[in-house]
Amino acid sequence: MASNATNVSARRAKAIALIQSGVIHSQSDLVVALKKSGYRVTQATASRDLEEIGAVRGRGRDGESVYQIRESSDDALSRINPVPSKLILSVDHSANLAVIHTPPGAAQFVASSLDHANLTGVIGTIAGDDTIILVSKKATGGAQLAKELLAYAATKNGRK
Repeated sequence: MASNATNVSARRAKAIALIQSGVIHSQSDLVVALKKSGYRVTQATASRDLEEIGAVRGRGRDGESVYQIRESSDDALSRINPVPSKLILSVDHSANLAVIHTPPGAAQFVASSLDHANLTGVIGTIAGDDTIILVSKKATGGAQLAKELLAYAATKNGRK
């Protein structure tokens, strides 16, 4: 069973993904969307999460009021404790692929942070709900990607 810290991190990662998609207009919207994603959340929890991830109300492209993340993704990452090693449950590799498993709802958030990490030789990432695939430029680069990913997770969590 996942720890409470992992569940909180995964829920906040999902909240960031929802906010970045532009569909969260109110705390109530966030509560409903998180419940649809399988998270047990109250209005008070949503309010704390919004504050913790640095979400603010602003105007969307259409002029409608929406929640937005005003800071860089690295700042948002640092607000979710612990990141990302607690969100990376396992890493495996094959040929030019590295496969990462995360808690439900965290894959897109972790993939976005990896996209900004400038990992050597990565063509791109593909994220589902709880699985990420990193594609290497080299035909046999999956093992190196997995190694770099594990080092990246350890560094971002304050370990070397």
